[in-house]
Amino acid sequence: MIQVFDGHNDFLLRLLQDPAHREEIWLKGNGEGHLDLPRIKAGGFAGGFFAIYISSPTAHDAPEFEAMMDNPPYDVPLPELIGVEQAAPVALAMAGHLRWLERTGTLKICTSVAEIRDCMARGIVAAIMHMEGAEAIGEDLDALHVWHAAGLRSLGPVWSRPTIFGHGVPFRYPSTGDTGPGLTAAGKALVRECNKLGIMLDLSHLNEKGFDDIAELSDAPLVATHSNAHAVTPSARNLTDRQLDVIAASNGLVGLNYATGFLSEDGRQKPFAGWEPYLRHLDHLLERLGEDRVGLGSDFDGATLSSDMKDVTGLPKLLAALSEHGYSDALIEKIAHKNWLALLERTWK
Repeated sequence: MIQVFDGHNDFLLRLLQDPAHREEIWLKGNGEGHLDLPRIKAGGFAGGFFAIYISSPTAHDAPEFEAMMDNPPYDVPLPELIGVEQAAPVALAMAGHLRWLERTGTLKICTSVAEIRDCMARGIVAAIMHMEGAEAIGEDLDALHVWHAAGLRSLGPVWSRPTIFGHGVPFRYPSTGDTGPGLTAAGKALVRECNKLGIMLDLSHLNEKGFDDIAELSDAPLVATHSNAHAVTPSARNLTDRQLDVIAASNGLVGLNYATGFLSEDGRQKPFAGWEPYLRHLDHLLERLGEDRVGLGSDFDGATLSSDMKDVTGLPKLLAALSEHGYSDALIEKIAHKNWLALLERTWK
């Protein structure tokens, strides 16, 4: 079975919401969500980016917003900025759950590609500590250094909600990502400090002007861990061909997002059957980025999935669909994990 190294999941949020049952959720699996250890083993999931994410008081997946995203056009209002005082304890709790996963002996927090490769060889889940939205970091950036010392190696300045560092894109269809101003002065300082520390910057959720600011400032490859092609699905969350070309020029990478609303051409979030939407996006990403700059970025436990994917056990079916579509075994291995490992070798210091 080809192993998959994945660009994004929200499993830590599930543990945060039900900490008393985390052993059952992870080690045994309770049949909920998209990830747990038994299904990870069955699906060939070798590891990936485990997100620390601060939920808004009014969740973007509330029933009224879900209904909006099933009936395009839509423009889901963004929540208000969350301050560091509110965010920091939540982020620390989520990092604690990731450390608990490590203490079970079934997962390791990795800060080098050598560690990831070792985990893949030994059948241990390789986890990258990722922060989706930098609300837990203050403007002085002291906390960034604390988080780096704790194992943080990937950071997105924003989830779609604004932060003191920049502005994200709303859940809007149809729309481009050109939806507001670029990075703040604090955001530009954050980029420079991440470059110094070797923390990968994630452009998913960032608006176009913020994207352009990072492209101008950063000395690292440009990465969108869980985004798709705007030319196929014109959602604000997807990347335009211009953005894809900028990522390609930096020798960066885009991870395919499995969220139905970012895959379906009509922008509907309702689950669909089959693999055609995945293939349309992958074909386009490969055309713009080349074979060495495309990976997978599922958004497991943070998105509505198609009926054939369902959860992590759908990964072998996706890889089989790529083969049936005409992708070579070598290309499938690149998309599944080799491109991510090569990207991290180019990025981490």
